Amino acid sequence: MPDPVQEIVGRAVPLNRSDVDTDQIIPSDWLKRVERTGFGEGLFSEWRESSDFVLNRAEYQGDDVRVLVAGPNFGIGSSREHAPWALEDYGFEAIISPRFADIFRNNCLKIGLVPIELPHEIVDRIMAALEDDPSIEIVVDVVDRRVAVPALDLDEPFHLDDFHHHRLVQGLDDVALTLAHDAEIAAYESRRAGWLPRVGAGT
Repeated sequence: MPDPVQEIVGRAVPLNRSDVDTDQIIPSDWLKRVERTGFGEGLFSEWRESSDFVLNRAEYQGDDVRVLVAGPNFGIGSSREHAPWALEDYGFEAIISPRFADIFRNNCLKIGLVPIELPHEIVDRIMAALEDDPSIEIVVDVVDRRVAVPALDLDEPFHLDDFHHHRLVQGLDDVALTLAHDAEIAAYESRRAGWLPRVGAGT
């Protein structure tokens, strides 16, 4: 079950590229793994072969780097869950972009990785500032659904529907959401005919 996500404070990495697909986020060679952990090593692995790629630069490394700022159409392509897993395993807790692929966005929300859509001009402004000063701090207030960059005197709202807001703030996954209705499920099962399959029935 993911941890509750209420506030994220940290530095950010500017990935000034648009239309980044899930195969670029985590190349298909990494999909042979059977565990969900360890994918951070494969994050953007083909791009990281280039010494000047942003993740290889010392100024964008450190335990306080928690946000990725990317161009539009982030997470397009195949609907592999491994892409959010890789971003989370690397250490990112939120991604800021003008636009996300729908399936990628939903996969992020299921594991507690916060996808934040902001207007293109705001993302460009944050991106330029980060490229100029890697020490800039970003504050993601999930509770109030706002992003702040104090160094830029910027404080912007972002859209997060009530269901996913509740899910993130409370730290709920699909199993926990189901178990919240345990009493209703039990009541329903008690009314079913004995010859029908039952939840929790032995084999």
